[in-house]
Amino acid sequence: MTAVVRLAQVSKIYPLGKTSVQALTDVELTINEAEFTTIAGPSGCGKSTMLNLIGCMDAPSLGEVFIEDRPISKLSDRDLTSLRLEKLGFIFQSFNLIPVLTVFQNIEFPLMIQGRLSAKERAKKVDALINEVGLSAQKGQRSNELSGGQRQRVAVARALVTNPRIVLADEPTANLDSATGERIIDLMKAINKTHRTTFIFSTHDPQVMRHASRIIRLKDGRITPPADASP
Repeated sequence: MTAVVRLAQVSKIYPLGKTSVQALTDVELTINEAEFTTIAGPSGCGKSTMLNLIGCMDAPSLGEVFIEDRPISKLSDRDLTSLRLEKLGFIFQSFNLIPVLTVFQNIEFPLMIQGRLSAKERAKKVDALINEVGLSAQKGQRSNELSGGQRQRVAVARALVTNPRIVLADEPTANLDSATGERIIDLMKAINKTHRTTFIFSTHDPQVMRHASRIIRLKDGRITPPADASP
């Protein structure tokens, strides 16, 4: 199996006035290609911190994060930006869509930033994803006209449009009702199987955890064994 993410003796400490908060402590973790992995645990256990480190949005206080065997600490700001744009996709619980843009434009936006494809090529790719996530009828609607489930589908498509190897989702069903949340997880699982995209998502919801092929349980910033137990 090919490792796409590795955390080696990773700790994260946040200064807080004259004291500090230990968010993660001595984390050792390897995630392989095409895994559908949940980081589980109560609020404040370090789930979001771990996702931010894997997503190169933050740096560890100690240890090293590797993406495809590349040590993140050795990369320049430019290389980190390129890595996030080329290799990583992000799905946020608050959707983070641009309200004034349509469904099509929101999904197209990362491709516009990359600047590699022609308008015709972008349109073909975006239309294919819109169809895959079941939003063809909403293609021209603005994101603020959509339901929560539809917005999250747009967010999933936007995360996938650059063909990332890894998609990070922070509590992707937190703002959805249970039935809609199940459909979003099913959609992510289908894409994981079809495209062999590695999904890493955080949750504290047992109903969501049961869909994972692997669960990483966190408590007080530490992984609690077994790291690969089934739900």
